[in-house]
Amino acid sequence: MTEGLEIKEPEQVVVRFSGDSGDGMQLAGTIFSTVSAIEGNDISTFPDYPADIRAPQGSLTGVSGYQVHISEDEALTPGDLCDVLVAMNAAALKTQYKYAKPQATIIIDVDDFGPNDLRKAEFKTDDYLGELGIDPDRVVECPITGFVKEVLKDSGMDNKSVLKCRNMFALGIVCWLFGRKRQLVADFLRKKFARKPKLAEANIKVVNAGYDYGANTHASVPATYRIESHHKKPGRYIDITGNKATAYGLLAAAERSRLKLFLGSYPITPATDILIELSKHRSMGAITMQCEDELSACASAIGAAFGGALAVTSTSGPGICLKSEAMNLAVMDELPLVVIDVQRGGPSTGLPTKGEQTDLLQVLFGRNGESPMPVIAPTGPTDCFYSTYMACKLAVEHMTPIVVLSDAYIANGSAAWRLPNIAEWPDIEPHLAPEAQKGHYNPYGRDPETGARYWAVPGQEGFMHILGGLEKDNATGSISNNPENHQLMTRLRAEKVARIPVPDVRVIGDSEDAELLIVGFGGTYGHLCTAMRELRGRGHRVALAHFKFINPLPANTAEVLRRYPRVVVAEQNMGQFAGYLRMKIDGFVPLQYNEVKGKPFVVSELVAAFESMMTPHVV
Repeated sequence: MTEGLEIKEPEQVVVRFSGDSGDGMQLAGTIFSTVSAIEGNDISTFPDYPADIRAPQGSLTGVSGYQVHISEDEALTPGDLCDVLVAMNAAALKTQYKYAKPQATIIIDVDDFGPNDLRKAEFKTDDYLGELGIDPDRVVECPITGFVKEVLKDSGMDNKSVLKCRNMFALGIVCWLFGRKRQLVADFLRKKFARKPKLAEANIKVVNAGYDYGANTHASVPATYRIESHHKKPGRYIDITGNKATAYGLLAAAERSRLKLFLGSYPITPATDILIELSKHRSMGAITMQCEDELSACASAIGAAFGGALAVTSTSGPGICLKSEAMNLAVMDELPLVVIDVQRGGPSTGLPTKGEQTDLLQVLFGRNGESPMPVIAPTGPTDCFYSTYMACKLAVEHMTPIVVLSDAYIANGSAAWRLPNIAEWPDIEPHLAPEAQKGHYNPYGRDPETGARYWAVPGQEGFMHILGGLEKDNATGSISNNPENHQLMTRLRAEKVARIPVPDVRVIGDSEDAELLIVGFGGTYGHLCTAMRELRGRGHRVALAHFKFINPLPANTAEVLRRYPRVVVAEQNMGQFAGYLRMKIDGFVPLQYNEVKGKPFVVSELVAAFESMMTPHVV
């Protein structure tokens, strides 16, 4: 296949596909990552696309990117810089070249580098490579558009449809470059376009043409790549996004709890895929309702919880603002409700396609009154399954609303996921009212161990009761304005959440003698862990404590954070988690690393910042 051509065997490689929003870069990247996962590589992806519905063609603001990190071992991040950059037009090269390594191979469609294309991309001359300082020997200048038109000239497709296949030619070149099996790509396309078999075959034909172009010309590249393919654990693996993993976690929890699953939602980027995915699984008993607004979406889920269902509502930061009144009702009624918040850049509409960690204080405290609510923050795309499953378990066993605090980076990103054996997972036992309470059921009678009230479903004979937003008497369940009762109920609701058992936070790295402890939460795990490993590789003693359970905090939190001489809290906000930890732990004053860019952390920048924190300042 590559006779006379060097074959590099690195442990990991990063590829970035880029082009206009309509060029299909997200699909090309998804197919490449899926095929790599099936081949046995570990993967981490980062879809990076604009918020515009359709920016002007060829414009700098309309460029869409998709970065894929494939590795023979763990791929914890999508990578800082790419080894291969695909740029389908001049604007893509102009905006995406900064994400390429100095020695990266660059594949471009020279048919989209005409005078008008260069003008829209704000190049000053026709020497676009020279302006960017790119070595021409690293560039594969391929007339992709012309090749695709030739390949599909007898297909009967119109010109617009033909041009939409250009992404598959680029994908074919990349698959040749990395030795990916063409049959796996063909299988993916035939499944995706099962209702349009002619379109599937046209795309497959273009993929093969791109692959053959690389094989026959060696695509002007100095080397091809071979990434060893193996997984640490045998099993069936798929490429899964965080949002899809969240949906699967809900389905698994409904199965294990023997409850009907109900999702009340209102479409909002970047959480909508959860609603879309669950709506495909009516055969598994999932009920989905697209409501007219965020408040009604949450209220419908509360009604489902009152009726005995596993109730869920999904949204992003702006929707949490609107749901807050209804979420408070769930707190007062002590109903199990799973609220999924896929964080995005704010405030207001902000950066709807970009990720941040700026909703933390909102989900902890953004409601009137004393309204404690557990919060779990998944650490990666695959962990969205496990965290969501556990959130459902805690909600129905402890009778509380709970927030799954995801974010756009892990929700849209993907990773290789080993399909679990659900039978091995802990049972979910809803805290249902026992038959012995029939005839004298008190809706606020509590389990002495957990403090959770007992759940009675309307229609059960002998379990008639009333819930609502007004405070209720602890002993009778009737409306009460008694100040001592309100003090009691406020304390009991808080204690119930505080008593939820969560695992200790684990310290990895130089856990015994670290000179710097890195602290983070949620979707930044991969970047912080990679930074820690690089620092240890430079001879520094560094450890990482990454939090998944935010409320209640793990019981060993204070002991861990007080153990090390320097602690830095790194988060994608202005210091919300650091402030929360200071509030919870007397005398704790950490260093801080804060970014609010709508982009994932850059590992090299983390390493430089953390290294400077370990260097004594000379006065």
